[in-house]
Amino acid sequence: MIQAVTFDFWDTLVIDDSDEPARAARGLPTKVETRRQLFVEEVLRHQPGVSPGRAAQALQQALTAFGRQWKVEHRTPPVAERLREALALLGLGATPGFDALVAAWEDMEVLIPPTLAPGVAEMLPALAERAKIGVISDTIVTPGRGLRRILADYNLLQHFDVLIFSDERGASKPSPVVFELAVAELGVPAANVAHIGDREVNDVDGPRRAGMRGVLYTGCVDRRVPGTPSEADAVLTHHDQLLTLISTL
Repeated sequence: MIQAVTFDFWDTLVIDDSDEPARAARGLPTKVETRRQLFVEEVLRHQPGVSPGRAAQALQQALTAFGRQWKVEHRTPPVAERLREALALLGLGATPGFDALVAAWEDMEVLIPPTLAPGVAEMLPALAERAKIGVISDTIVTPGRGLRRILADYNLLQHFDVLIFSDERGASKPSPVVFELAVAELGVPAANVAHIGDREVNDVDGPRRAGMRGVLYTGCVDRRVPGTPSEADAVLTHHDQLLTLISTL
């Protein structure tokens, strides 16, 4: 019997990059372009001898290193650490505007938020009447505090009993650490917890190795490889099916 349900955040509760059309409508560049521009401008403001190309290259080197830490080491160092590394590659320490730069990166998806996945707003209150609810999410740019703010602004934060964000817990999916922390804080047996997310390795293999159920969500992005069967306990295509689905697990 499922007593608790945990969710991935991106492309499960909200649609990743669904904020980009809103940015474009305001005449704003993409998030990737804006972050790069903000970094380069901060460097040139204090070190005009550094070329824009060299500043952008240093940033990309730091982001590539972050990708390795996330995918291989299963941890997500905060934005400040990545930007310090990029500055260090240029022989620089923290600039006078460093804190504002970090905040601009981290708050971008809070100020112009992503849209909710279809059915989430209706599903969560109903689910909360039947089970405990949690989030287990990697934090790539927006930290846990920002994801809480997004949920609060959608009037959904109150439905969650446990929030596990990788920047706050020192590990990211599919590390068993984050799933074990969620199970412990939910206070129910792992076998009675279903985790729902859009990635086979992170959201199916990860929770299953921790003794949980793994449900693959395809309502935002279907990442299944044709001809390769999923190991998921179930596949969820729309959140309006969730209450019925968990009764079968």
